[in-house]
Amino acid sequence: MDPQRRRKLTFFTIGLVFLLSGIEYAVILPTIWRYLQTLGAPPYFLGLSLSAFSFSGLLCGPLFGLISDRTRTTKKIILFANCFEIVGNFMYFLGYSKWLLLSSRLVAGIGIGAGSSIFGFLTRNTAPEDRSTIFAIVMACRQAGLLIGPAFNIFLRLCDFQLGPFVVNKYTAPGIFMCLLWLLLQLVVLLMFWDIPSQTSRGPAKEEDEEEEEDEGRPLVQPHDLTGSYGTLSTPPLRGQPVANGNLPQNSPPPSPPLEQGQSSPFRRFSVRREFLREEVVVLLTAQFITLFNQTALETMVTPLTQKYFNFGELENSIMYCVCGVEVIAGFVFVRWLSRRVAERVVLAVGLILCNISCVWCLIFLANPQGGFPWQLGEFIIGVFLQVLGLPFVAVAQVSLFSKITAEKTQGFSHGVRRSVGGLATILGPLWAGGLTSSLYVMLGVMMALLALLTIMMAFSYERLVERPTVEHASDSEE
Repeated sequence: MDPQRRRKLTFFTIGLVFLLSGIEYAVILPTIWRYLQTLGAPPYFLGLSLSAFSFSGLLCGPLFGLISDRTRTTKKIILFANCFEIVGNFMYFLGYSKWLLLSSRLVAGIGIGAGSSIFGFLTRNTAPEDRSTIFAIVMACRQAGLLIGPAFNIFLRLCDFQLGPFVVNKYTAPGIFMCLLWLLLQLVVLLMFWDIPSQTSRGPAKEEDEEEEEDEGRPLVQPHDLTGSYGTLSTPPLRGQPVANGNLPQNSPPPSPPLEQGQSSPFRRFSVRREFLREEVVVLLTAQFITLFNQTALETMVTPLTQKYFNFGELENSIMYCVCGVEVIAGFVFVRWLSRRVAERVVLAVGLILCNISCVWCLIFLANPQGGFPWQLGEFIIGVFLQVLGLPFVAVAQVSLFSKITAEKTQGFSHGVRRSVGGLATILGPLWAGGLTSSLYVMLGVMMALLALLTIMMAFSYERLVERPTVEHASDSEE
């Protein structure tokens, strides 16, 4: 199979991985609240269950990224991580108790740790100018899963039968359904994913290879190396060694060269302080944390809010997530077009403006809804629309910028750290919102303060949010 075809199939498989992660989120989130209620779980268990999934990814993301950077293999990591998704979703299907349900999300969350390896793989195999487009497509695949998931949920809610000793109903069906999908994905990864060689911009190893190729093209004997005698080379005698009988002393073999830079460990001169405690990196990690914290907090609040004010059930929630998925996919398509015409920092600024407008709207109109049912529903729809609208701008811009201002050799680990920061946000967001569903002014006020902080940080660091051509040698610049 030609390399170009392998590359396309590999990228297609990566899209399927993110598609399934979106489907899993969409089929489980609308029903997990009622599922926990049937098992006698208190309200805070909703936040615990959603946070457990992110907690596992937080711990495993940097580890998987570290392994992929050292071994330059991604396929085995994906296959290994998917096993936890399969087991975790089967545990969710069993659902004997609230603790088993909590453990199932904890186990399944290990699987999302492979995302750091995948983002590192994409960074090494895409040119910087194409990176925003590729990341937008990959993220759109996850949003497509969020769009397709509710459609599956419409049919899964009709399940009501026995499968041996197990009960299959609208609450347990998402678990066995996702278990089967992840099993099918294992076969796809085995057959259609390759650890293709890096095709990114010139790095030290590539420059070294090109120098070697130039050396191979040069003649072995240069004109100035020739002596008066045919076929001999002039070799200066070693200091302190006389030349006896006109014969040159036999030179000792040159010392063996050190390992090539491409073969050495990518963490040989790596420094966490120099890599992650730079101003621009801190701003992007803060953007990752705050936007995901606010997003997951609002997602946790939405289900109880719609149940309280609009009496929404599983069907209505699934339709709502389906509509949001359409909006997000349209947003990613627009961001893909926009990122080719303006800088990523401009896209990030637009996203932050939209997030601020959304949070102000929610603070004014959703914290204490007024008016009748149509008026309250209209306020709710506008708030959700504005919140979802800003997500593609912030998500694509901060991931693409992060990949350009961190070292290419350690992209897997760097994206693992970035996703762990996001994982921490998705842990704290549901916990924060789950305990404050009756105190929306406090919850939304803190979210607004965090967004204001991020906006100020970005305003002061705006000039530094650009690609650095010397980032590959960032760890070597200070010794």
